Amino acid sequence: MTPGTRTVPVRLSLTAPLLFVQPTTLCNLDCSYCYLPGRTRARLMSFEVAEAVAEGVGAWAEHHPVDVIWHGGEPLTTGTSHFEELLRRFPAARRFPVRHGVQTNGVLIDDAWCKLFARRNVRVSVSIDGPADRNASRGDRAGRDSTGRALAGIGALRAHGIPFTAVAVVRDPSVARARELYDWFASLGCVSLGVNLVERKGVQRAKETSVHDRVVEFWAALVDRAESDGRLRVRDVDDALGFVRAQLAGTAEARAERPHDPVPMVMWNGDVVPFGPELAGFSSPAHGRFAAPDVLGAGLAEVVAQAADLPWVVEAMRGVAACRATCDHFAYCRGGSPANKYFETGRFDSTETRYCHNSRKALMEGVLHHVGQQ
Repeated sequence: MTPGTRTVPVRLSLTAPLLFVQPTTLCNLDCSYCYLPGRTRARLMSFEVAEAVAEGVGAWAEHHPVDVIWHGGEPLTTGTSHFEELLRRFPAARRFPVRHGVQTNGVLIDDAWCKLFARRNVRVSVSIDGPADRNASRGDRAGRDSTGRALAGIGALRAHGIPFTAVAVVRDPSVARARELYDWFASLGCVSLGVNLVERKGVQRAKETSVHDRVVEFWAALVDRAESDGRLRVRDVDDALGFVRAQLAGTAEARAERPHDPVPMVMWNGDVVPFGPELAGFSSPAHGRFAAPDVLGAGLAEVVAQAADLPWVVEAMRGVAACRATCDHFAYCRGGSPANKYFETGRFDSTETRYCHNSRKALMEGVLHHVGQQ
């Protein structure tokens, strides 16, 4: 943030439409770009913690739908019995629906998991970067390739008629990579694809892509394939095109005035990270642990409300306000990611990051390039 910049405070919402829940810290893979610490330890969420989370989710569902995303570690390392017992604690619905999803590497998916997903109406998203030559970063702890096992898990989903989405990490964005990526995932049969460019955050310190023109061309080519082919939705393209349509309708700027929604992550032990999974397990000398008191003590809704007063959350909200004061893209990106700001700059109240540059501004340039051609 530029010294002397005047900003208008941004309010943090007291409820969350999206909640991440960490059923375990353990992961059976050792992806080279993973940002989370402690992935070799099998620490399981207790049913007592799940019940406290479920109570808070039920209260929020009186006001709006709530999406609960089970995100590890690798959630499927809990085993089907433990995972289903965690799910049992949650209300089927209140006034609004409570929807469950799982983010998995797919390696452990089998008939038993597919039956659980169908029985409990759990939406599935699989993390895989492409065929084996593109998926080399996702090896197991013995250094073995995981691609065949992940594809076998996807095959089980398809055999059971369970729709699934996918998330891919891209290290080398280019026009050719965008076309290859789209065609491979379209042939895989997934409903939609989310694309994450390599970022510097957490325990991962890979160098981010910095060639601006290549990143813009990658996004423009991906937009073109998604719009001209139509077999596969692309999460990032849909978000950006939705914003462009809102701008044309004159409704986009109203987004800038909305309170800032937290994206809480409830860790395995009940501690709550207000801004998503990327900060789970981390701390700093200045702020201590990046977590609010656990849900067993105060309850989910109260913990999220109290988190607004934590010094590092206050600093993060100053960063959001600074983005609103200085960035023309604020109504679209809503102030960026506090985790990216911290891991790139060492502070939460900074503004532009490489993530903003590559995954928001360059994406919007790619979208506008495509729209201009049309």
